[in-house]
Amino acid sequence: MENITKVIVGLDIGTTKVCAIVGAKNEHGKVEILGMGKSESLGVIRGEVRNIDKTVKAIREAIDKAKISMQNGKVRIEIHSVHVGIAGQHIKSLQHRNTISRINTEDEITKEDVDRLVKDTFKLALPPGDEIIHVLPQEYSVDDFTDVTDPIGIAGVRLSGNFHIITGHVDAIKNIYKCVNRAGLDVADLILEPLSSSDAVLNSEELEAGVCLVDIGGGTTDVAIFKNGIIRHTAVIPFGGNIITEDIVEGCSVLKNQAELLKVKFGSALAEENKENEIVCIPGFHGRPPKEVSVKNLAMVIQARVEEIFEAVLYEIKSSGLEKKLNAGIVITGGGSQLKHLDKLAEFVTGIDTRIGYPNEHISKSIVEEIKSPMYATGVGLVIKGLNNTSDEPIVETSPIEKKKEAEKPRGFISKILEKGKAWLDDDDMKDYS
Repeated sequence: MENITKVIVGLDIGTTKVCAIVGAKNEHGKVEILGMGKSESLGVIRGEVRNIDKTVKAIREAIDKAKISMQNGKVRIEIHSVHVGIAGQHIKSLQHRNTISRINTEDEITKEDVDRLVKDTFKLALPPGDEIIHVLPQEYSVDDFTDVTDPIGIAGVRLSGNFHIITGHVDAIKNIYKCVNRAGLDVADLILEPLSSSDAVLNSEELEAGVCLVDIGGGTTDVAIFKNGIIRHTAVIPFGGNIITEDIVEGCSVLKNQAELLKVKFGSALAEENKENEIVCIPGFHGRPPKEVSVKNLAMVIQARVEEIFEAVLYEIKSSGLEKKLNAGIVITGGGSQLKHLDKLAEFVTGIDTRIGYPNEHISKSIVEEIKSPMYATGVGLVIKGLNNTSDEPIVETSPIEKKKEAEKPRGFISKILEKGKAWLDDDDMKDYS
């Protein structure tokens, strides 16, 4: 790629996989995926890092595979920092209103005033062990003017704001930083996963009209509700694709790896869509004959758990007070969204129009076609979030080849003088004077 000014690496540390996605903006403003690497996640349970060593190993493996993927596409970029997603049961959200009084009452409100209001909101007292991850503005008010979207340029004394605050447990946040640092990387930004997923699968019209994003991962299901382009509600449901697999293990009396294959290849969220006489034959336990599993019975096991997940989603939608205002309905993404007939069951349980969200809304044709699967929505969203960052400083990493060329450049006159001076000071004859 030519004319790259910014390269971002998104790192999705999930319950089932760790995925590293490298992306940049092309000359048309579209996101181009340069490389992707993934590894099995063995140290994460329900979105939280539990085993640091296993997670570090998985991160290194995913990053190494991303580098190989880029090299196959003739792209050579070193990876030093990553934009990391955070999720898990420890994530909480709350609404808070904050107010500041301005000193320069004669002047209009500036960006510095808004930044001071947001910074002041970070000082909010929280329960022990919790830490603020995001402070997301919703509406502002200036003196008696309410429902102000952008207060900059308005004259007033008192500036207030309603904020949606995302918090997480300090230890869970520290563990993510620890894992990334031990893998030899820096954390450029920590981003709530449903926020990054929304960037990958939703468009501005849906965000304006009102939409509920449901990201079904391996360990948890994340919910984010938007209206008028602003996030209104977030929640984490402690069920995901893994618990469906566990139900199949119990309900069909099979091994875990067999249950996962049954779910992926033959699973359906609607039992009525399957015929009674459809049978799948799987290898039996050691020395025992093959086992027959009814596809309809498999779907009944899956449907029971998926109904429970979407009943919890409906509860969160009702809690937000926006049940009747989601004109763009529900968008399901994440690895769990690939289950057959899932959108139909979601519509049946919630009564709200539903579609599956694919992360191809903002990306161009990429080297890695696999990236357009819903299971990579979070990783793609992390790249988009990083690229949309307003920082003016280019974040292009130097390739090893370019570094070698840099080292081989002829040194200037001053550099030579300094080197000769250092050599002279290090001479054995000068040691007597120390």
